[in-house]
Amino acid sequence: MHNVPALVKGRDRCTLQVHPADAARLALVDGGAAQVTSRAGTLSARVEVTDRVMPGVVSLPHGWGHDRPGTRMTVAGAHPGVNSNVLTDELAIDQLSGNSVLNGIPVQVKAEA
Repeated sequence: MHNVPALVKGRDRCTLQVHPADAARLALVDGGAAQVTSRAGTLSARVEVTDRVMPGVVSLPHGWGHDRPGTRMTVAGAHPGVNSNVLTDELAIDQLSGNSVLNGIPVQVKAEA
């Protein structure tokens, strides 16, 4: 679906959603860039300041990313966003299911210059 032009037009949906109080504390501005780091990796994302997330929490919806070399999806590659899987920790396993932890990943966020 990410390679269908009609489904990727419109505003960028791959933004780092940050509560206004956290944005002020971290000197993040709406539309600016933030660096997000977990134990496993680091990525850069455009900031969206919104009260739709709780203070102390960030959200990176639609963080699929299609910018890897060899990707043959030209439309998706032109609208890659970021790959949130860069942040997933291969050592974090859900005890009940044995699955990788894909949500609730501890991260540090700072403004990018």
